[in-house]
Amino acid sequence: MAPNATDPTGAAADRTPLSFELFPPRTDAAAIALGRTIDRLADVDPAFISVTFGAGGSTRDRSLTVLRYILENTDIEPMAHLTCVGSSHVEANELVRRFLDAGIRSFLALRGDPPVGADPDAPLGDLATASELVQLIHRVQQEREPFQQVAVAGNPGASRIRERSRTTRVAVAAFPSGHPRSKDLSQDVDILLAKEVAGSNLAITQLFWEADEYLGFVELARAAGVTMPILPGIMPTTTPARLARLAELTGVRPPADFALALERESDAAAQTELGIDFVTRLAAEVLEGGAPGLHLYTYNRHEAVLDVVDRLGIAAPRQLANERNFSR
Repeated sequence: MAPNATDPTGAAADRTPLSFELFPPRTDAAAIALGRTIDRLADVDPAFISVTFGAGGSTRDRSLTVLRYILENTDIEPMAHLTCVGSSHVEANELVRRFLDAGIRSFLALRGDPPVGADPDAPLGDLATASELVQLIHRVQQEREPFQQVAVAGNPGASRIRERSRTTRVAVAAFPSGHPRSKDLSQDVDILLAKEVAGSNLAITQLFWEADEYLGFVELARAAGVTMPILPGIMPTTTPARLARLAELTGVRPPADFALALERESDAAAQTELGIDFVTRLAAEVLEGGAPGLHLYTYNRHEAVLDVVDRLGIAAPRQLANERNFSR
């Protein structure tokens, strides 16, 4: 059974890693508020906090600022989003080096969306797929570490090349409700498997609204040979306008009864309660079905996601998360 708020100290609660997603602030006031949100999210000891990266690198500097704040002011692992859109090999190489030089060791490698109005089938840059970006991240990491000779135990005078470490995490996206450009879920699973073969070691799903969508996708992925953890990405949505906007952006329609309930409720506090309750039940169902943790999209606010965490009664010690669920 999924852990619940009546037993927040139980063993089940201790085995549920959490992670969160943020986006770069657009104003100085928003930056100050985001700092407070990061501090509050850090209180529940997530495995990592990821920071989005605008199309074509449009928020590159602001993304790095947020990542550095996490690195310098918390004990949480920051994860940098990277996209293929509009990048040459040289530009992508330099960007990965810049993040590594800043101390970032975890990445989410994404193909990214073409600019509005662009041909979706046209080349996006030198890197055509997330798999190629995964390979580039690992390659840059290897190139930054010089080869070293180490002695061979029990064989005096003999030496070998020291095995070099890989980045802590290179995550990729998964699409349990289907990618808009995929013909079916089998194609999505094949692409996810190719990402793992390229070197990814964690998958994070895009939005879904039904537990069976996630659980069924994981079953298909495992049958196809995908072995890396597949984290369910869940977003507390508490207003009709935001729910409609998400459906427009993702092409994934929410359950009609949930959408109608939000629409009928005029009180903001009641809408918030509906959204949090819906997501709490969804999270409990995927955890009960075997999900290795939860990745919560935050809207750069901590209140709703932490309310969900509290209602589930879960905690996520970082060390346990790294060792058990999100390791390579």
